[in-house]
Amino acid sequence: MTPRLLRTAVATALALGALGLTQPARASSDGVHTVRVPDGDPHDRSLAPRTTEPFSLIGVTWDDPDAALDGTAEVRTRSRESGAWSAWRPLEADGRRPETGPDRDRAGVRGSTQPLWTGPSDGVQVRVSGSRPPEGLRVELVDPEAGSDAVHTAPVDPDVVGPAAGPLSAERPAMTSRSAWGADESLVKDPPTYTGDTKAMFVHHTAGTNDYTCSESASIVRGVFLYHVQSNGWNDIGYHFLVDKCGTVFEGRAGGVDKPVLGAHTYGFNTATSSVSVLGDYSTAATNAAVRASVAKVAAWKLGLYGIDPTGTTVLTSGADNGKYKLGQKVTFHRISGHRDGYPTECPGQHLYDDLPEIRTLAANAGKPAEPAAQPPGILDGDEDEGENDGADEGVLGR
Repeated sequence: MTPRLLRTAVATALALGALGLTQPARASSDGVHTVRVPDGDPHDRSLAPRTTEPFSLIGVTWDDPDAALDGTAEVRTRSRESGAWSAWRPLEADGRRPETGPDRDRAGVRGSTQPLWTGPSDGVQVRVSGSRPPEGLRVELVDPEAGSDAVHTAPVDPDVVGPAAGPLSAERPAMTSRSAWGADESLVKDPPTYTGDTKAMFVHHTAGTNDYTCSESASIVRGVFLYHVQSNGWNDIGYHFLVDKCGTVFEGRAGGVDKPVLGAHTYGFNTATSSVSVLGDYSTAATNAAVRASVAKVAAWKLGLYGIDPTGTTVLTSGADNGKYKLGQKVTFHRISGHRDGYPTECPGQHLYDDLPEIRTLAANAGKPAEPAAQPPGILDGDEDEGENDGADEGVLGR
């Protein structure tokens, strides 16, 4: 290299360094790139703006999975399409590993924020502040399209597995299977863990943006899966079901949608519960009828497998000191509850949380038997079915 070219290269490198536009992030595994947040001020950590490998979903993780982020984490990202930088956006800091099961004991499990869907991006800036941010802060950049084959997102009709017979059974909703949204099953190393039954359904939102098209929903689900497995270090996606703003239902954690699979969704109350997460931020946006109907259908079918009235309540025992309840504390929950009912978080957003009474009613109606067809004139009716079953729990408590 000539002295002039050398001087030019050095000047260019210094200029890029001054702008923070450094080399792309390091790839830690297929679809996920990581960037370490430099140590520095004990109360404020930051990552200067930089060019990265392509990504569409972002989060922040740290070494100790039991450490809480007592503060805030915010990100700015650069659009791959327009080159424009976004405004600063907060990350919800309520990601916790389960209180029990293999997801808790796996090597490499990390504490984390919730992920944020950004859309196609190639640049990032981060700032984290608090009383003392956790050690080992790392930015996780997820590209759900990396290495993925073509994904078919047509809903899959219910298969031969049907709901249990009984007055509270509801029709299984159509859902997009794991293979259809593109789950990389080679990343799921351990078999699913099962609990005794399913007593309640917790409703979540994924936070992030509502500005996505429903054709992108499979990519968002795939991104959440990669974040939970590759970044959090869990065995599988934490949620049992996911729903997009068009009402499409996606199969979440593997093990059988009709089985009581142990999830990773509500720290302290993962045992004997199921979960459904709506794609989007419902602190800022209202839900629509398609979302409410789909969440209700999922809950009605899942709870109906156990003969449970979705408008009732149940008592669950906390499996951890989670900041809201103590280990061993018995808590009365609605059969369809919000994440915030079991854990100190804003999830599922105020709008979706306010919709839960309507969702419970919709779920109850979904489980009602169809009206009998009218008999032709001149045909005598048989004996009427007596003894309606309202499906309420014994000792149901109001809240």
